[in-house]
Amino acid sequence: MDRIFSALLLSLLLLLQSYTVCGAPLQPRGTLCRTKPTDLVFIIDSSRSVRPHEFEKIKVFVSRVIEGLDVGPNSTRVGVINYASAVKNEFSLQTYHTKAGLLQAVRRIEPLSTGTMTGLAIQFAISRAFSDSEGGRVRSPNFNKVAIVVTDGRPQDGVQDVAARARAAGIEIFAIGVGRVDMPTLRQIASQPLDDHVDYVESYSVIEKLTQKFQEAFCVVSDLCATGDHDCEQVCVSTPGAYKCACKEGFTLNNDGKTCSACSGGLGSALDLVFLIDGSKSVRPENFELVKKFINQIVDSLEVSDKQAQVGLVQYSSSVRQEFPLGQFKNKKDIKAAVKKMSYMEKGTMTGQALKYLVDSSFASINGARPGVPKVGIVFTDGRSQDYITDAAKKAKDSGFRMFAVGVGNAVEDELREIASEPVAEHYFYTADFRTISKIGKKLQMKICVEEDPCECKSIVKFQTKVEDLINSLQQKLEALAKRIEALENKII
Repeated sequence: MDRIFSALLLSLLLLLQSYTVCGAPLQPRGTLCRTKPTDLVFIIDSSRSVRPHEFEKIKVFVSRVIEGLDVGPNSTRVGVINYASAVKNEFSLQTYHTKAGLLQAVRRIEPLSTGTMTGLAIQFAISRAFSDSEGGRVRSPNFNKVAIVVTDGRPQDGVQDVAARARAAGIEIFAIGVGRVDMPTLRQIASQPLDDHVDYVESYSVIEKLTQKFQEAFCVVSDLCATGDHDCEQVCVSTPGAYKCACKEGFTLNNDGKTCSACSGGLGSALDLVFLIDGSKSVRPENFELVKKFINQIVDSLEVSDKQAQVGLVQYSSSVRQEFPLGQFKNKKDIKAAVKKMSYMEKGTMTGQALKYLVDSSFASINGARPGVPKVGIVFTDGRSQDYITDAAKKAKDSGFRMFAVGVGNAVEDELREIASEPVAEHYFYTADFRTISKIGKKLQMKICVEEDPCECKSIVKFQTKVEDLINSLQQKLEALAKRIEALENKII
């Protein structure tokens, strides 16, 4: 009898725990991401243009990537080539088989501080670093051979032919450029597709931000839902080698197969949204085009009309320019066309002045703002403000505006936090690379909507209450049964 009651109790507990508040089954936890066995060689530039404190930043970046790997003789092996006018093999693929050993060795690396012979370093990787004698494994589908080249200048020798030989030998090459690096050189070095294999950061101070990208690049995903490597807004359902999205009860899956719409409200609710976009010279023209796509990605998720979402756009650099006010365009098509036509200002970075304009003008009724409608500001910047932002940022939030801060490259995270509404962690975003801002766009699509209570899920709440009552009743019966058994045993004795 005791076993029967225990089994019943356990079954009911499992049934109760298998539902969320809104009635959608929870997804089972999967196996976390692990890294595919890889022969990985870092080729790091320590020429005289790399200052000692900057070289320390490279070492931190290398260490952070190593920390995310499965290191071992039968998993991932790591080597480091240090180069300037000459090439120094700091340690080979077979030298260290533990993370602790690798990290200690990285800390001991010293800069060479001479010229920049990048081609020579890549040739060294082909002929020696990936060789059998240095611990390189035979090329096979089970192992990756990867080189990560970090450089901040123009090489003094040729790289195109030697990089082509390396790629032909099965070596996947990532090229990271810093500061005044020669971008055509990076493209000659890197593997295809270049968008995935060429990275640029403004300075060594932010190179560490690329760590996550490389940890993900070496990752073998056995459960995409468990690792979070998916685009599902609410529920992710794992399938072998893939996944599909679903929604909680009371929501329906949108045509994009990723996002969900509530039974009422959601992205169709009234909203005044203003983008405040950095057009300073550090953004660069090609990245400014990516910013336009980022804006239109969010516009795509809105229901634009007089009674629903209105969108305004302001660009700033050394001055502030209103591209179009709230309500000027009545549909998504016209808004997106105006965004595409926006010209690049290409001057300084006066974020404080832009925030003041947002507060004083963008959300004023004369510029199309509607009384009683929630106000949302999305501030985009790629660098440190050249003026004071504290007062304007505080005034925006005190005025009841919901402020999101998006930073790229050299953006200062303390400034982003100062701009962002509470809770800050949900209102500010940072990425080192303009090409990844679309991921931020997806997160913002889910956050900017006016959240209503789309469904109370009353049936599920009632079900949970009944089960809880039943469990309490069963527990009382079990306690009474235990006492009876104890009394019988005492009588027998």
